Amino acid sequence: MLRTSLLYLSRQQRVFDFIKNVGFARKMASRFVAGETIETALDAVAALNAKGITASLDLLGESVHSEAEARETGRQYLLLLDRIAARKIDANVSVKLTALGQDISDKLGVDVVRQVLERAKQYSSFVRLDMESSAYTDRTLDTFESALYPDFRDNVGIVLQSSLRRTLDDIERANRLQCRVRICKGAYLEAPDIAFPDKADVDRNYVEAMHRLMSHGRYPGIATHDEIIIAEAKRYAKAQGIANDRFEFQMLYGVRRDLQEQLVADGYRMRVYVPFGTQWYPYLMRRLAERPANIAFMTGNIVKEAFGGGSTARPDARTGAH
Repeated sequence: MLRTSLLYLSRQQRVFDFIKNVGFARKMASRFVAGETIETALDAVAALNAKGITASLDLLGESVHSEAEARETGRQYLLLLDRIAARKIDANVSVKLTALGQDISDKLGVDVVRQVLERAKQYSSFVRLDMESSAYTDRTLDTFESALYPDFRDNVGIVLQSSLRRTLDDIERANRLQCRVRICKGAYLEAPDIAFPDKADVDRNYVEAMHRLMSHGRYPGIATHDEIIIAEAKRYAKAQGIANDRFEFQMLYGVRRDLQEQLVADGYRMRVYVPFGTQWYPYLMRRLAERPANIAFMTGNIVKEAFGGGSTARPDARTGAH
């Protein structure tokens, strides 16, 4: 019920209009979002790079409502790729097809994302197509396979979610293509006939998908903060003779920073997903839905700020899983 409520609130613009002016809410968001501009995001990535951590930058925002908005988002990604190259930052980018016009027309979405991919190819960089709710899974995978991957095999990859019942079939499809996949658990609320309602089943599906990607895929991104799953990835790699440079761990900006640094120290590759932009509220709500321990931290401090008083302790950095 709580997760459902938070996901509902993530879609309420009027709530965002109120909360974006609450100082502590913005401070809370800054834990998970690297500012509102390209330069603040690049500064955050430079700090990660100094610790041996790479990044994937995401300009926050989902479905746009006009061709002009879609093309402007595309231009922002072109600028982002230019600035990454100019500053010699070790980062790639993540995009949502809906932010590039997919909901207006598939043709528009393809046109805009191909412009982004052309720029990425120019810099020998990489673009990850973020996966949204299950309503977009077929459209995203079909677009990827037919309109993007043939021309940009080294520059584009996809995301698959272990919460979806279909995902092992999609893993096999991806492995046949030898395309790059990020496997994550999934942040969207889905019907039980589409997604596993029980966490144990989501985790079991994740581990099986991870094994298949590690053995037969092309440089998978293992996106999780779950220490049990991370330990299993390490065990499986050792048992199968899979070198550390054949996969990478991925985590969210501001989540399990201790574990990020420890994995790097242990000789593993680590990439952090770094979101930025003015549309931080929906992203923050989804993170809170995944990490309920942070809710009391956030709401308690908003109340204290409204009525006076100090702040509480920082949120538990050891809870939650991506």
